[in-house]
Amino acid sequence: MKRSLRTAVAATAAGFLLLTGCGAGSGDDDATDSSADGSTADDGDGDDADPGDDTPAGEPTALTVGFTAEPANLDFTTTDGAAIPEALLVNVYEGLVKLDQDTGEIVPLLAESWEVSEDRTIYDFTLREGVTFSNGEEFTADDVKFSIERVQSDDWSVSLKSGMDVVDEVEVVSPTEVRVVLTEPSNNWLFRMTTRIGAMFTPTGVDDLANEPVGTGPYVVDTWNRGDSIVFAANDDYWGDAPAIDTVTLRYFADPTAANNAMLTGDIDVIGTVQAPEALDQFENEDRFQVIEGTTNGEVTLAFNNESGPMSDVRVRQAVKHAIDREALLETAWAGRGYLIGSHVPPTDPWYEDLTGMYPYDPDRAQDLLADAGAEGVTLRFRIANLPYAVAAAQVVASQLADVGITAEIEPLEFPARWLDEVFTNADYDMSIVAHVEPRDIGIFGDPDYYFRYDNEELRDLLTAADAGTPEEQIASMQDAARLLAEDAVADWLFLLPNLIVAADDVTGLPENRVGESFDLTAISRS
Repeated sequence: MKRSLRTAVAATAAGFLLLTGCGAGSGDDDATDSSADGSTADDGDGDDADPGDDTPAGEPTALTVGFTAEPANLDFTTTDGAAIPEALLVNVYEGLVKLDQDTGEIVPLLAESWEVSEDRTIYDFTLREGVTFSNGEEFTADDVKFSIERVQSDDWSVSLKSGMDVVDEVEVVSPTEVRVVLTEPSNNWLFRMTTRIGAMFTPTGVDDLANEPVGTGPYVVDTWNRGDSIVFAANDDYWGDAPAIDTVTLRYFADPTAANNAMLTGDIDVIGTVQAPEALDQFENEDRFQVIEGTTNGEVTLAFNNESGPMSDVRVRQAVKHAIDREALLETAWAGRGYLIGSHVPPTDPWYEDLTGMYPYDPDRAQDLLADAGAEGVTLRFRIANLPYAVAAAQVVASQLADVGITAEIEPLEFPARWLDEVFTNADYDMSIVAHVEPRDIGIFGDPDYYFRYDNEELRDLLTAADAGTPEEQIASMQDAARLLAEDAVADWLFLLPNLIVAADDVTGLPENRVGESFDLTAISRS
């Protein structure tokens, strides 16, 4: 399985490498191009018969997709984590541009086209006409100005908002033309516009984002059954091609076995992110199912608190990294499905380097480092997200650390609410595990207030140079940044999550790779 994944990685990486030198086309996305089906309206409780079976031509179509992490609310402007954009980005909210899932290229969405000045500081966008928000408001250049400036205001509080810091001015040229002026050239800005911070809002639609999203997308939120499901209905006034699926239900399962059973019994049509890869045989051996395996940019990260506690000593961090056999961990925790990477860069990024050999499995070296740090017998608070991959990986990590004399006390925390509050916000931990799925997000390590609490001016200088430099300089500086993070043992990157999807055999248009956050429903149909 690792061989097939590497093939997918290589193909996607080729697309990204071609993209690097494409000027205005360079970019990435918090969203990814998946696709959507539809479903006859149901209450999301899973008791209905398979809605995709024998649907007569012309009848409403339906799809039910199973996921693990349910959004805490529907406002990704104030709530970190990937669950909200996974559901809403591209499907309900759209940006000026988005990422093509197959090629990694930035393609037009609400902007028909754009031009970039020679000095790379001015972007002139031409907007589509006839676009309306789901509350009936017309989409114009005024909404672009409002949306970008709102990210820069206190109304946005998520960590990714820093991607808009480089914007100096937004000028409304006409109702369908907008000019964005940057303070300096930025390789990252247009890429960030494909993520959640590039989502377009209307001033009349932001009063209750946690419960009532108002976007321009092909779907609207019909009902939200907290603790169970979110139901999308096709937007009758959508400006573009209507989605092939009329109703999509996203169902949430805390237990991956329950999701598998729902798939086997026909209560759901797709498992959007398989959380029990050891059970895939039961689907691969039945003709009524299809199994898709590709890659993501979801780095399963063993996070260290670099500011306080035992992990503030680089020697202890290095000891932990030498104590972990990542190949054995991947095989045990995730059935060997995944990819070893060595730093916070997936192979789909142009600046990827294989750094897995920097901290080889070496228990003797780990014990020497612990002795040098005076940390023999140290106990670590291991506070993890209560997600299947994190729990499975944590058990292997704790066992391997015990072999070198480290006690890792595992404490699963409810995700997203409690983990985000105690670990992400307050950094109340020694080690943690969570997957970072935002694309090209190595810049998080440049923020000393981010939950790693890593403060390194050299890293910040490298990230700044990468953003403002030529494409060649960007690659070189980003590689230097990734090496610095790895050498300094800021975290340990256990493995890259594969894109594992199980679907009914009549579902088409599902993505082989997911290189962003969104589960894009717009290309999915049923045969």
